[in-house]
Amino acid sequence: KTRPTDASVEAFLAAVPDDGRRADCRAVAALLAEITGEPARMWGPSIVGFGRYHYRYASGREGDAFLTGFSPRKQNLTLYIMSGYDGYGDLLARLGRHTVGKSCLYLRRLADVDPDALRELIASSVAHMRATYP
Repeated sequence: KTRPTDASVEAFLAAVPDDGRRADCRAVAALLAEITGEPARMWGPSIVGFGRYHYRYASGREGDAFLTGFSPRKQNLTLYIMSGYDGYGDLLARLGRHTVGKSCLYLRRLADVDPDALRELIASSVAHMRATYP
């Protein structure tokens, strides 16, 4: 399970080896902090998360997760869109070069995407998560 830690977000970001990826990470961190109004926190060894919500499945399984976050993976900058992508087709079409997984948005570089579409996608996801998990 990925859990919050007391590790330094700044030290983690400073250790990102590629200058361009490091700059993108800092820009994404500022964007997510602005949208969520929450401070950055390390979740596990490699995810920078913002905010928190508690989930409980019908099976009885429950836990905590971040509202949104990112990780500078080797191939891509991975953003976590925790609401998934249902209803966001128009935003994804405007976004630009990207791929998606279940809740992962994979970007090569921030310069490849429309910043307004990215902001709207993240803000919509955070609003959805806050409404679903008050």
